[in-house]
Amino acid sequence: MAVATLGAVVLDCPDPVALAGFYAGLLGGEVKGEDGWVELTGGAATLAFQEAPGYVPPTWPRSDGSQQFHLDLVVADLDAAERETLALGATVLDAEDRKRTFRVYADPAGHPFCLCAS
Repeated sequence: MAVATLGAVVLDCPDPVALAGFYAGLLGGEVKGEDGWVELTGGAATLAFQEAPGYVPPTWPRSDGSQQFHLDLVVADLDAAERETLALGATVLDAEDRKRTFRVYADPAGHPFCLCAS
């Protein structure tokens, strides 16, 4: 028997409204809230974004530590999804190997995430 259910995945960032808008463009859903706490609802799980003064984005790849976490986002067409993702403001971290079934990007606040072929 489970002790809890997942309420949300929360990402620290300097601008919650902007980052929620990025993920809404990528995943769809509805952005709710303003300023220091914003949620993106309507998907399999709620993504929440909280303002973190002095936020420092993770570095990737990092040989002296981990990236802490990342999101795997499943897409039907990696090339098409990559074009749309970059247009929304993501940056490429590792997408040279076009034969792999995943590519690594960073959101506008620097959080790594992967686009994965379905």
